[in-house]
Order: sequence, then C-alpha cells, then structure tokens
Amino acid sequence: MSKYYIRTNQARCISCKACEVHCKAKNRVPKGAKLGILVSTNPVKEGDNPKILNLFMPCFHCEQPWCVAACPTGAMTRRDKDGIVYVNAELCVGCKACIVACPWKIPQWDETSGRAIKCDFCRDRLDQGLKPACVTACTARALEFVEPNTESEKTRKAIGLKMIER
Repeated sequence: MSKYYIRTNQARCISCKACEVHCKAKNRVPKGAKLGILVSTNPVKEGDNPKILNLFMPCFHCEQPWCVAACPTGAMTRRDKDGIVYVNAELCVGCKACIVACPWKIPQWDETSGRAIKCDFCRDRLDQGLKPACVTACTARALEFVEPNTESEKTRKAIGLKMIER
C-alpha cells in the first residue's frame, strides 16, 4: 500500500463529481477515460429517507502492484519513497498489459497518446506539498488525503476515549 490514500466521508459527499471533473482537467484525461471514479449505490432506504452511498475510487497503489509486474518495459513504476504507482509515458509502448493485469481496471487507455494512463495521486502536486486535485476540488470537503497508519491511530484513540467516557 502507498504511504497515502484518499478517504471518502460518505456523510459529506453530495455526488457532484467535482472530484472527477478536476482530476480530468488537471491531468488532461481524454474523453471516455477516468483516473478516479465516484461510485454511487442505488438509493437505499434508511428509515423514511432514501440514502445514496458514495465512494471515490482512485488507484489503490498496491504494495505489490500487478500492473507493475505485467509491464514489459518498466513504464509502470512504484515509487520507493511513498509507494505511488505511476506510468512513465516515455517508456510505455502501449501494449495494455497493465490494463489487463489490474483486477480493478484502474489503468486506462489514452487513445490520443496510444499509452496507458492512471491515477498517481497528482504526484507532481504532492512533490510541491499540495494535495491531489480531486481532494482540493471536492465541493463538500468529503475527500481527505491521509496516511493510513496515522488515521488508524487517530481512530483507535477516538474510540478509546469514547469507551472511557461511557
């Protein structure tokens, strides 16, 4: 797993898809491809109110990415310092092996360039100390860019405090 992940606060998400739009704009993603997708359930009845659950799904940046293992040229790469998986466009020959290998079909085909593209958490922005475009643009502030271990620790402490208060 990467050093980071994007968490969706379902209570805040309003299904506006600003995350998808800003991701596409920032990364110049061609028509038909998405580097991150907002997945919504069909309305679920919760009491008297219908409810839609949303989850933004970018790349999972796996610990041992199948897309990296499948790439014959080394174009699909996992960055050592933070585990971000990205495509080195100069090395990509357009064989689509990464697309076939990924069980979540995260790498997408860019017909314009004839190469694979995928979410890289806007690594150029991260390197400048900024958050990914999808997180920054989230209208309802439902997306958070977090570190898994840090967030787990905060959750454990919060649950522990609630247990003590009882």
